[in-house]
Amino acid sequence: MTTAYDVPAEPLIKKLAEKLQNEFKIEPPEWATWVKTGVHKERPPENKDWWYIRVASVLRRVYMRGPIGVSRLRSLYGGRRDRRAKPYRHVKGSGSIIRKALQQLEELGLVEKIEGKGRKISSKGQSLVDNTAHEVAKEIGSFI
Repeated sequence: MTTAYDVPAEPLIKKLAEKLQNEFKIEPPEWATWVKTGVHKERPPENKDWWYIRVASVLRRVYMRGPIGVSRLRSLYGGRRDRRAKPYRHVKGSGSIIRKALQQLEELGLVEKIEGKGRKISSKGQSLVDNTAHEVAKEIGSFI
């Protein structure tokens, strides 16, 4: 069986985002049109489907690295902050975006919470990611 480890991340995340948007009916929060994804960004995302892509990306990260918490995910989604004349420094990404994404995934039963450790992928979530990875592998045609 093909897993998320066997296929490239970008096509897997795009396919997962498509499934989350159409089959699971995830809705972005009302503030998602104006928010930046972190203090290291100057503008909000230009892609209108960015919320679904971020939720799919968070699902993949929880699959790969779980159990994982919001703080660790913030570090993964952070970036270099331009401090003008001072050297760049790494800053964390938005915790509110990640927290809301994890809450939506929990409501769907794709992720489950472990007290004191963070979130891990549920069996339903693992099945979704693995089946999507299998579809992506078929489309690419190089793995099967």
